[in-house]
Amino acid sequence: MQNKIDSKNIVLGVCGGIAAYKSVELLRLLNKQGAKARVIMTQNARSFVGPLTFEALSGYPVFFDLFQNIDSKNDVSIRHIDWARNADAVIIAPATANIIGKLANGIADDALSTFMLAVTAPVLLCPSMNSQMYANKAVQRNLSMLRADGYFIVEPEAGKLACGDSGPGRLPEPKDILNRLLYYFAPKDLKSKKVL
Repeated sequence: MQNKIDSKNIVLGVCGGIAAYKSVELLRLLNKQGAKARVIMTQNARSFVGPLTFEALSGYPVFFDLFQNIDSKNDVSIRHIDWARNADAVIIAPATANIIGKLANGIADDALSTFMLAVTAPVLLCPSMNSQMYANKAVQRNLSMLRADGYFIVEPEAGKLACGDSGPGRLPEPKDILNRLLYYFAPKDLKSKKVL
């Protein structure tokens, strides 16, 4: 039986948060399922995990600058459009307060946010930040706007955070994020059915 995401084009967006290290494992799990996974990183994410790690695991160049020339065969000015057009799904993990605010307000000032404005595929957004930041009214308002826009929000876990605080804000485990993606692609055979 074929995996639900075998040969699917999945774009993994990685933002600058301590949980970026978990994105490496998520990429490994996507590959194990047969997905064709590509990575877009914010500049801040590069401070936590180097692009070479993602390139080695994915087998594709990492996209982190709208004007970088990673593939001389393609016009660098439209790479974000090509990736968006070909994506079957997008996962942003970790999703910082910064990218959440940009997406909710249509701001496109880097490779990831510009790519996201062109995406029509389903998006799993995985917030990860300090508990007080997560509870902030602006962040919650932005998440509500994104839910209304059709984003799938994978709620953060509660527990001990890197800053020493405890509470909601931890990035879910990579296997749990993968399971949410698999659920999205699973056929909904019983939808709208009444079962006794």
